[in-house]
Amino acid sequence: MGKAFRFYQHGGPEVMQWEDVDVPPPATGQVRMRNTAVAVNYRDVLIRRGLHEVRAFPSGIGLESAGVVEAVGPGVTEIAAGDRVACVAGPDGAYAEARNVPAARAVKLPDSIDERTAAAMMVRGMTARYLLHDTYAVRPGDAILVHAAAGGVGLILCQWAKHLGATVIGTVSTDEKAAIARAHGCEHPIVYTREDFPERVRKITDGEGVAVVYDSVGRTTFEGSMRSLRRRGVLASYGEASGDPEPVPPRKLGHLGSIFLTHPSLPDYTATRADLLNTAGDLFAMVMTGKVTIEISHTYALKDAAQAHADLEARKTTGSIVLIP
Repeated sequence: MGKAFRFYQHGGPEVMQWEDVDVPPPATGQVRMRNTAVAVNYRDVLIRRGLHEVRAFPSGIGLESAGVVEAVGPGVTEIAAGDRVACVAGPDGAYAEARNVPAARAVKLPDSIDERTAAAMMVRGMTARYLLHDTYAVRPGDAILVHAAAGGVGLILCQWAKHLGATVIGTVSTDEKAAIARAHGCEHPIVYTREDFPERVRKITDGEGVAVVYDSVGRTTFEGSMRSLRRRGVLASYGEASGDPEPVPPRKLGHLGSIFLTHPSLPDYTATRADLLNTAGDLFAMVMTGKVTIEISHTYALKDAAQAHADLEARKTTGSIVLIP
C-alpha cells in the first residue's frame, strides 16, 4: 500500500486527490520502482484539464519519475532490484510513492546523475534531442526559433542548439526570463509580450527567417511561427500550452514559402528499446560533459502537487519542476 494522486473528473488542480493505492507485485515484463523524484510536465496539466484524453476515471497522473527498483517481474533480465532508474511510461500514474512500470521503458542511471536531475530531464531532454537531431537536423550556422525559451524543454533546446553551432532566437514573457534564456545559450531572447516576434526574427536574420521553429505553445504563437520561417523551413509544433491552433489549408504552406509542418511526439521517436536507449544515452552524455545543465527551478513535496500545477499554470516557474515523495 502506498500513496498516489488520482482524479475523478477534469478540472483545476483541486480535482487531484491524494489517496491510498495498492501496488501489486510486478507482472511479467514489469519492475516496481520506489519513486524518489517525480517530474511535473505541462502535459500533466493538459491531462488534468481534459485537453488530452484519459483512459478511464479514476485516472492517475504523470508519466515521468526516477527512483530505485524494489522488485522485478518474470522475464526481466536487463534490470535488477536495487538499480537506480528513470522511467517515462504510461498509463498515467507517476505521481505516486511507488508504481509498476514496463521494464522496457526503464533506463539505468549513470552514477554521476542523481535521481532528481534524472526526473527533471528525461522527457524534456529526450524531446530536445529528437527535435534537434531528427525532426530537423540542426546544422552549424542555422538560425532557429525556440518558444518558451526559459521553460524546461526550452532551456535544454537553447543549450544543445548552441553547442551544435546554431544562432538561437527565443521567445519569453518577461525580462527576467529573457536573462535566464540568454544565460543558457539563447543569443536573441524576444519578450513577446511587448515585441512582434516574427518581425524581430526577420530583423535578426536579415529578412531570411529561421530554418526551424520549435513551438510548444500552440494557438497563440502558431501564425507567427509560420511567418518566422525561411523558405522550405520546418515548423515543429510539439505542444499546445495555449490550446490547439486553428486548422491550416495545405495551400497556405506553399504561399508562406513551401514550409513544412509536423507534430512530433516523443513516443514515436523512442518507440523501440534501441531508440529509447540511444536517445537517453545522447542526453546523458550531454549532461555528464557539462554541455547541457538541467535547471530545477522548484521542488515540492509530492503531496503538494496541486500547488506545483497552480504555479506552473500561473507562469511562476522556469526550468523544471520536481516533486519529492
